[in-house]
Amino acid sequence: MSEQLPLQRFAHWVERAPDRVWLRQPVARTWHPITWREADDRARRMASALRAMGCEPGDRVAILAKNCAEWLLSDLAIMLAGLVSVPLYPLQSAASIDYVLRHSACKVIILGKLDDAERLEPGIPAEIRRIAMPYPTLRADHGWGELLALHEPLREAHEQRADDLLSILYTSGTTGQPKGVMQTAGAFAFASSRSVAETGLGPDDQFFSYLPLSHAAERFLVATNSLYCGAGIAFVESLETFAEDLRAVRPTQFFSVPRLWTRFQQGVLERLPQSRLDRLLALPLLGALVAWKIRRGLGLDRARVLVSGAAPIPVALLEWYRRIGLTICEGYGMTENFAYGNFNRPGQVRFGTVGRVMPDNQLRIADDGEILYRSPSLMTGYYLEPDKSAETLRDGWLHTGDKGQIDADGYLRITGRVKDIFKTSKGKYVAPAPIEGEIAKSLWVEQVCLMGSGLDQPLALVELSPAARAQARAQVEADLLATLEQINGTLLPHERVSHLLLVREPWTVDNGCMTPTMKIRRNVLEARYAEAVDRLDARQALHWE
Repeated sequence: MSEQLPLQRFAHWVERAPDRVWLRQPVARTWHPITWREADDRARRMASALRAMGCEPGDRVAILAKNCAEWLLSDLAIMLAGLVSVPLYPLQSAASIDYVLRHSACKVIILGKLDDAERLEPGIPAEIRRIAMPYPTLRADHGWGELLALHEPLREAHEQRADDLLSILYTSGTTGQPKGVMQTAGAFAFASSRSVAETGLGPDDQFFSYLPLSHAAERFLVATNSLYCGAGIAFVESLETFAEDLRAVRPTQFFSVPRLWTRFQQGVLERLPQSRLDRLLALPLLGALVAWKIRRGLGLDRARVLVSGAAPIPVALLEWYRRIGLTICEGYGMTENFAYGNFNRPGQVRFGTVGRVMPDNQLRIADDGEILYRSPSLMTGYYLEPDKSAETLRDGWLHTGDKGQIDADGYLRITGRVKDIFKTSKGKYVAPAPIEGEIAKSLWVEQVCLMGSGLDQPLALVELSPAARAQARAQVEADLLATLEQINGTLLPHERVSHLLLVREPWTVDNGCMTPTMKIRRNVLEARYAEAVDRLDARQALHWE
């Protein structure tokens, strides 16, 4: 593979732009800049510390922290020492953390910024050495500053090779235990070198990192892409300061997920109701000024590459953002191909699709509609699970488990999950994703899960949005019933939704309804609301749980 590997790209910027700021970390409302030279010094010192703890090339080191500059410095230190990183989700359960640490045989864990940190304490086996980043976190054997002071920078860095195992990324999974996706240095290089070239990113661009770096998408689109384009990365200090930090940074590329794009929209509409916004946007000069002020207020007035991924985003939401001058580019990928799949390039966006396949990436649709990929960004397999690896990687093709269609211009449309399709008691099959997508267009809907296996007709579990909870109950009910009637009018008889069941408890990671990557766990929701479903009155289409 001809492209430079991640450590070579890092060394490139250290040599060419040593005093340029790469990372910016807010602490107590003060921004702390870190240059490429300073990052190299700190990462090499931490690499020396890891070696001194007895870590040898190929050993695994875990990172458990919210996004911060030290997360990336830890990742680099692990690479420089020839070790393998195992990122953990800050929202992961203690039991899941325990499983991953034992399954991957981690020797050391680097701990950082965490919410409700003590909840995770039981998940860290006693034999694993602990290093604490310079933030309030779990107890540790060593402090970040202490180790940097004690150890000289590592002189001879590991000579990275394309086939080196760089990281084991454990997928949260909607069922069963997490699976360890093995990704090489070559896969990281392949994906980011082509992504940066395709989007035209360069040293003058600015990233804003807040989605979990333990997720393949953020690791690819922000962390690794920054090594390949030289752009700076700024971090958020806390959830409370998120909006302020985003306005201060004003990134040129911004990656988010549908749930947060919806929250941004709701924040705007709380201050400027839709009817008034529509009137203002219809006025040529004033409308342009209002749209600019909204973009500026969000901190996105400089953004030229806006990305949405991880879950489907309603077309109505994309159109709303386009009206205020923000065109969101939806993409699609998996941990198993390092999120390098399809993408709606800026200026080539087709709403309702996830764009065309990325360069040097093969895409095809199997006879049963399943999306398949083949490229150098594919995982080498699941760690210690050859049977599952063989099931997912067949004849060199990644079997995604998602179903899709490719139009005449090469744009991919996701139509559902192969295994999510269920059969009603009438013997008819229903694909939930398209129907869920239509229901989710409602401003009152935060999340939706269609269920119907063994039922006469499908029904929808609905978690209401914050906007709905602040609205009069009668108005919400009337609007949702109108939405249901409109959607059912477009569906085949066996697909029509019989009931909307409005749930009172939010679906979260902590209560087991969501994965750490914010995907709903269908099996958990179906079991949790089974009794409520049994009590539904056939004469009423809307019920409160």
